[in-house]
Amino acid sequence: MSLITCIEDLRRLAQQRVPRMFYDYADSGSWTESTYRANCSDFERIKFRQRVAVNLENRSLQSEMVGQPVSMPVALAPTGLTGMQHADGEILAARAAEQFGVPFTLSTMSICSIEDVAAHTSKPFWFQLYVMKDRGFIERLIERAKAARCSALVLTLDLQVLGQRHKDLRNGLSAPPKLTIANLLNMAGKPRWCLGMLGTKRRYFGNIVGHAGSVSDMSSLAAWTSQQFDLTLSWKDVEWIKQRWGGKLILKGIMDAEDARLAAASGADALIVSNHGGRQLDGAQSSIGALPAIVDAVGSRIEVHMDGGVRSGQDVLRALALGAQGVYIGRPFLYGLGAMGGQGVTRCLEIIHNELDLTMAFCGLRDVRQVDRKILLGEGRAIA
Repeated sequence: MSLITCIEDLRRLAQQRVPRMFYDYADSGSWTESTYRANCSDFERIKFRQRVAVNLENRSLQSEMVGQPVSMPVALAPTGLTGMQHADGEILAARAAEQFGVPFTLSTMSICSIEDVAAHTSKPFWFQLYVMKDRGFIERLIERAKAARCSALVLTLDLQVLGQRHKDLRNGLSAPPKLTIANLLNMAGKPRWCLGMLGTKRRYFGNIVGHAGSVSDMSSLAAWTSQQFDLTLSWKDVEWIKQRWGGKLILKGIMDAEDARLAAASGADALIVSNHGGRQLDGAQSSIGALPAIVDAVGSRIEVHMDGGVRSGQDVLRALALGAQGVYIGRPFLYGLGAMGGQGVTRCLEIIHNELDLTMAFCGLRDVRQVDRKILLGEGRAIA
């Protein structure tokens, strides 16, 4: 593909170049995938008001997220197994985000470790934390994130239990992956990916293997992981983590106004309206659909961010217009990474930036910090 003009171009290229089990892991939802689809389709119902004869010189997309200056109010979302979309994927994505001036969020379930990413970047990145039963391991993870100078902790609250994803079951995605004949044949048709993986030592969960007490290799990882997600997670645990972290704290997975009020009361710096990309509760509301009510409930008390279904700069603008102060992209940057490595992540960010800038101009605005519901037809009530 000689010309990459949109995120869909990157998606198609990634599908060609990434082995099926890892592409499907990134590009799927739970059960019927109705929420996964709604995350995207609900954006399409929100229409803009086009304005004319407005001075559009000196436009600016610069903003802040949790007090950190950003070149546009967009962050790379935490995504597990990023390093299986492309060799050393987390390092490449973090570098691209740093050079572009937007935050990169490293997942607990990353292939490259916290230390790996810190060694290959020059500016602080964010770290996403899952709550495990092994509190000693959680404390060590937090200390490792501090040592790596991570500037924000993103605490995910919606993964006490794991949603069933049919494609992962059919593909035999596990730790380690099941190398069936079908999977081996599929991988053999992805020579670029295979060569990249042969050239790196990073092929396992770098934050866990060798750091969790009973996990010394990939063979012991699956049993440990299946037992570790904490069913008793509560707001007391959020306070415990907040005290031990001591820095900027962002709570991810808020989809209900009452939970948003509890998040604001917790003293966190921001919350992320997110349904885990449609990978957890199928049949839940789309993230963009849940956003307005949460902004109305707590937007004056806590910074509200949004994640899920974003496939363009226009989607970013829609979310900002409905009150989000920051928007996360997960699958779009994974498509770029799988398609073209670090260069693909940069291309993804360029596309998002250009689409956001041009759409804002068509709506008659010069500064992204001036965006509000007035740029939307009917003030965005199409998803209410």
